[in-house]
Order: sequence, then C-alpha cells, then structure tokens
Amino acid sequence: MSLPIPLLINGESVTTPKTFPIISPYTNTKIWESSSASPDDALRAVEAANAAFPSWSATKPTVRRDILLKAADLLEARLDTNASYMRQEMGADVGASAGFVVPLAIRMLRDIAGRITSICGSVPVVETEGQSAIVYKEAMGVILGIVPWNAPYVFGIRSAACALAAGNTTILKSSELTPRCYWAIGQAFQDAGLPDGCLNVIHCAAEDAPAVVNAMIEHEAVRKVNFTGSTAVGRKIARTCGANLKPCLMELGGKNSSIVCEDADLGVAVQGVLAGAFLNSGQICMATDRILVHASIADAFTAALQGALGGAQASDPPTLVNVASKARVEALISGAVGAGAHFISGSDSNGASEGVRLAPAVLGGVREDMAVWQEESFASVAAVMPFDSEEEAIRLANSSGYGLSASVFTEDLRKGLRMAKRIQSGAVHINSMTIHDEPALPHGGVKNSGWGRFNTDEGLNEFLVSKSVTWMD
Repeated sequence: MSLPIPLLINGESVTTPKTFPIISPYTNTKIWESSSASPDDALRAVEAANAAFPSWSATKPTVRRDILLKAADLLEARLDTNASYMRQEMGADVGASAGFVVPLAIRMLRDIAGRITSICGSVPVVETEGQSAIVYKEAMGVILGIVPWNAPYVFGIRSAACALAAGNTTILKSSELTPRCYWAIGQAFQDAGLPDGCLNVIHCAAEDAPAVVNAMIEHEAVRKVNFTGSTAVGRKIARTCGANLKPCLMELGGKNSSIVCEDADLGVAVQGVLAGAFLNSGQICMATDRILVHASIADAFTAALQGALGGAQASDPPTLVNVASKARVEALISGAVGAGAHFISGSDSNGASEGVRLAPAVLGGVREDMAVWQEESFASVAAVMPFDSEEEAIRLANSSGYGLSASVFTEDLRKGLRMAKRIQSGAVHINSMTIHDEPALPHGGVKNSGWGRFNTDEGLNEFLVSKSVTWMD
C-alpha cells in the first residue's frame, strides 16, 4: 500500500487531506503515513453504521456466522503479513505477533461466530392468569469500539466481532500507533462479504482524538461504547459516556500479582512469573508486575530466578513502543533503586541501549510506597516482595487499585482455590502466568481495571438488550 493508510467508511477506502506518520520502534524512523479522520469523517462513519443497522440486525444468524468465519479464514491466510504489520508498527517480536496475538484473534473470531446461532431469549411464566410473556434478545444499534496498540488484532476482533455477532453495526477507532493492523481487520471483514457500513475503521492523529471520539459518543445513534486501554483515558471516556447516558464496557490497566507459596514448585513458578513479566516486552495489561514470594523460600526462588535468566540478558533487549514509554519506565526503575531497591536481574546500564530497547529487570528490596510497586510499568519489569503469611499475601495483592489478573503458585489446589476466592481480580490462574486470554473464558477486570466482559456468551450479552413482551391468551 503506497498511499496513506485509508479510513474505512461505508465500505469505501477514504484518504484524508491530513495525515500523520507511523514511526517504527525498531528504527525510530517513519515507515508509512495514515489518513487522519476529522470529527466530520467520524460522524459519517456513525451515519453509515446507523444506515446499515436495520438490514444487518435482520440478517439471519447463519449468514452472520458464515461471514465471520470467512473473515477468520482470510486473517489466517494473511497471518504472516498481518503479523509483520504488528512488528513494524509496535515493535513486537515474531513469537508475540505471529505465534500469540494474531492466532489468538483468529480463534476468538471463530469462537464468537460459532455462538451466533445460540443467541435466544426466554419464555418466563408470569403471574396473571391467562397472560403469557416472551423475552427477546435484540441488537442495540451502533457500537463504538476504542482500541489500543499493544495487541491490535485481539482487541480489534473482540470489539468488532462481538458487536457484529449480536447483530449490531460498529466503528473501530484505532490506535494512532497501529493503524495498519486495524485497517487489515477491516479489510478482512470487507473481503469476507460484510455489507457496507457494518464495520467502519477510523484512525486519527493523537491530538485530534478527543474531538473525534467525543463527537461519536455524543451522536444519538451510538448506543454503547467499549474501550480497552489505560485507566487514565478510561476515566475520561466513562465521564463522556455518563454525560450522554451511554453504557460502556471498560477493559483497563492492571498491576498484576503472582503469589509464590512456600510449597510451590520453583521451576513452574519461575517459568510462570518470567513469562508473565516478559511476554510481548511486558506490554500486556495482564503482565506480571508484582512477584510475592513466601519469605521461607525467598532465597531459593531468587537463585532459581537468576539461574533461569542466566546469560539470556540481552544481547537483543526487548523493544518498547516508543521513546516516551522507555523514558517513563527508566524513571520507575531509577526512582526505586535510588530509594533503596536493588537489581535481582538487570542493571543500571539497562537504559544505555539505543532507541527504545530496554533490557528486562527484576527488582528486589522494594517497598509498598514506591512507584514501581504501585504504577503499571508496561515493560519487562517486575518487582519482588516477600510475605510471611497467606493473609499478608492476599493483602498485598489486593492493595493495588487494579484488579485484572493474578496467579498463585502452590502444590495444594485447595489452598490455591481458597486464595483465588479472596483475590480481587477478574481472573486468577493457579500454577500458570497472569497472562491468559482465550475464547472460552470471559475477560475483564474489577476496581480500576474496569467492568464488563469480552469473550464467551458474556461477551455477546454485553451487546444485546432484553425486551419483555406480554399478551393476553
């Protein structure tokens, strides 16, 4: 594609007078440009979705299913190309892009498609003699999905496909960092035969995003908003939705804890926390930020952790998405070390690498008042803290304002389940990493990590409304 990445509005590729550059994290140079939507462009997308809604919502479930399955087939056929867009735009490695994110998105799309024909209402028995009732499940209308950069295919698919599967039409407002990835999703649906206007894809320069997003939320045709991204931006979106009486689904940040109990298998625990902390350069909302280790095994765990890392310290350090992200993470690390923390793995030379590469770091000696313990790092950085009792471990895990994902490492399943019940989190994984998202499991958080769920029947129900109808027999 030699032209700037276009918008997709009503089935047409639209280029705009204003464009913005896409900078590769690998080279810190421009790789291509993207069209930048104005509020008027965004409103045209809303109008297109609104015009397409009556027909699409009346389309038979099997037809909707087959279109979604065809889109999944096309994404699978284009997997290598689409994964390369993700690597170029956000700096993901081959394992994270081609081995994890894109295949997961395809599996999610097929799972959602397979659930379409099971959408149904109910026939309750009402109180009045001679009266009957039925409860319908109906599509809501136009859905706005606002999606981030770090796992674009997963976020784009679950936002768009859940809405489309339920009979809604939708607009994806992409991240300005990964517009070509989101364009590829729109292209796959269009090539699969999705009617014009059912899925529209909007990109815009960062400085224009508030005006573009607010214009769409305020449009009367938009019936619900789903947002995946930072808690700070989520608060702004939720305020605007509240002012306009629009329901919203929020999947926000995380400060996720792995608890390593005294009876844990150290090999399993070390593998789990390292994978949870370092996958996709730590740029996953479910990534492991906090490692809580029972004091009785702290020394053994530290030795095992250092042994597992060994010489793998980074001739080729992980790539972060941009220089600003690297500077923020370096400040978290240096602030902690300056206040008394120490490196279990990594060193003060982490920031010496060029560009946006940053070697992984695991810190010990941290305190609860340190920013590195309280703030989401979104990098290959984790902090270790010992605990003496199960009660203390639960308190430390729940002390975060977030509640997206957690893990517990123990050989006692009863203990693991007991602790899982007490951890304030949308998910808890026993003897595996905090990063876990799959089609069969509802995904979402509590507290500052948001509300609502994607995936499974819960994800479909987020985009349906119930209508009660009664009649006299």
